[in-house]
Order: sequence, then C-alpha cells, then structure tokens
Amino acid sequence: MLDLYIIEETEYTPEIILDKEAGVFRIKGRAITENAQEFFQPVINWFLKYFNKPNKETKLVLNIDYLNSSSSIQIMKIINLFENNLNKNNGLKIIWFYNSDDEKSKEQGNEFKLSTSVNFELTKIKSTNNLEDFNFN
Repeated sequence: MLDLYIIEETEYTPEIILDKEAGVFRIKGRAITENAQEFFQPVINWFLKYFNKPNKETKLVLNIDYLNSSSSIQIMKIINLFENNLNKNNGLKIIWFYNSDDEKSKEQGNEFKLSTSVNFELTKIKSTNNLEDFNFN
C-alpha cells in the first residue's frame, strides 16, 4: 500500500496531495522552484509505484496558477507518465483548473491538453478557494 504523500505549499512550490486510498491526486499553487526536477522526482517516483496497482478510476487534478519552464517540463513528464502507464480501462481523467481571470493559466492548460491523448478537461473557477467544493473521488 502506498503511503499518503503530502507537500505543503510554499511561495515557490505547489501543494501536492497524493492519496491513493481517498483517490485524491492534486497539485495546486505556484511552481517556480529553482530545481524543478529535484522537487518533482519524489512525486514521479510515487506515481511509478502507483501504476503497479492503480485505482479503478484515476483523476489527476492540477490547479497551477504559475509555472516556470522547468516546472512545466516536469508537469508534462507527469502527464506523459499517466498516458503511458494507464490504459483506457483505468478511467483516467486529468482536470486543469484555472481562475476565470487568468488567461495565461488557461492557455498553459490547453497546451498540456493538446499534447496528450488522455481525457483532459479544462475547468474555469472563480478562485482557487472554490477547489475545495469539488469532489475529487
């Protein structure tokens, strides 16, 4: 069984909650860390273990209001891992939340969506606080 994996949000790094039992896989906040590869590697390692025995349905929720280029590469790497390791029977869905007044975040999410063949949804919200209203299961 996979351990619950949580990283608290900082000024430079997003909040990450990976909870297989609850079916919550969420990355939320800013991703502008100097060494994105080092920051995201434990997350990637966790997902690689998860793919050995995934849930019947997998939902990755992303609400990243700002990404630097190295973090963007790591998020794309995560999306590609999902695409390559889960088949259509796993009920995979990736949801990119963006604030209604943040056109840049919407564009970034659309770029990710266009670069993958998985079920990828763009969802507009009024504020990041509204994320708490969504049922991630």
